[in-house]
Amino acid sequence: MIRRFFLLFFLFFTQFASLQAFTGTYGINYGRIADNIPSPDEVVTLLRAAKIRNIRIYDADHSVLKAFSGTGLDIVIGVTNGQLQDMSSSADHALNWVKQNVQAFLPETRIRGIAVGNEVLGGSNNALWGVLLDAAKNIYNATKKLHLDKLIQISTAHSFAVFQTSYPPSSCKFNDNIKQYMKPLLEFFQQIGSPFCVNAYPFLVYIGDPENIDINYALFQPTKGIDDPVYKLHYDNMLDAQIDAAYTALEDAGFHKMEVIVTETGWASAGDQNEVGANVTNARTYNYNLRKRLAKKKGTPHRPKDVLKAYIFAIFNEDSKPGPTSERNYGLFKADGSISYNVGFHGLNAGYSSHLSLKDIECNCKPTLCYVLLS
Repeated sequence: MIRRFFLLFFLFFTQFASLQAFTGTYGINYGRIADNIPSPDEVVTLLRAAKIRNIRIYDADHSVLKAFSGTGLDIVIGVTNGQLQDMSSSADHALNWVKQNVQAFLPETRIRGIAVGNEVLGGSNNALWGVLLDAAKNIYNATKKLHLDKLIQISTAHSFAVFQTSYPPSSCKFNDNIKQYMKPLLEFFQQIGSPFCVNAYPFLVYIGDPENIDINYALFQPTKGIDDPVYKLHYDNMLDAQIDAAYTALEDAGFHKMEVIVTETGWASAGDQNEVGANVTNARTYNYNLRKRLAKKKGTPHRPKDVLKAYIFAIFNEDSKPGPTSERNYGLFKADGSISYNVGFHGLNAGYSSHLSLKDIECNCKPTLCYVLLS
């Protein structure tokens, strides 16, 4: 009864605040395709020590959601690609999913968003392209039915495969083969106030053409940069150019006011022989400079008033991920919780271990109020 009272009070209060799943400018992805990473409780300790407030996971694992209870950390959970067909075909199943994975954990766990699928459009499983919109609608309608729609933001993350071209930024358009799916999805997201989420990796662009791309441009290092001949704008780093390319594609499709949020970006600290530039030095440089870039709370050359927000990929190296070596080496932290390389987290150093207890964190507030102090 008491829990129900606080949930109703919480929902009443949040209806007067604007719907936003991302607070500040910096977040991180918590991938768990590994058999050697710390427990969710230890991860919470690490995140609070690093003062990282915004977290994304790729599912709705209950052990994670329980660990995040009372911590003040904001979390975006995910409907997996394997669940999309079911969510699309059955509104009842979508409602039950939201009840079991969202409503059951509120308000103690600060679930702020649901990512419906990941990199679906333009992906290899084109059978999912046609079900993404209905899955997103059913999940949204479920939150609305449960009076959670003012609290939970619905989104989906796209890869750069949805774009026909992204260089220069002013030339970017959506690929013809996904337009019939992208346009109604964007119309729905515009209607419910959701952003356009994109996974942007200068690392992947660089390793695709290392002979012709200045690595300093990809790493936020001093460089001559590029000039966009149409926008008459100068770009001194690749990520800004990628984000403005996404804004251009949205504008070309008629969505001039939709916000772009980077849901994944990072740099691998190791890779295969053909993955040039995948090393610890470059990974540290990229992530350190990215953190400084986001701390400025500024926009891009084409959209200077739209503050750039990004989730870093990822907390840990994930030793069980398939694919090239780089896929298993994006982590800012090692499996034992120590820092892979220093990117400027205050209060942490290369000797930090996730096996600290909460009392070891320099925080005198109650866990439920700790979010006030997190950036």
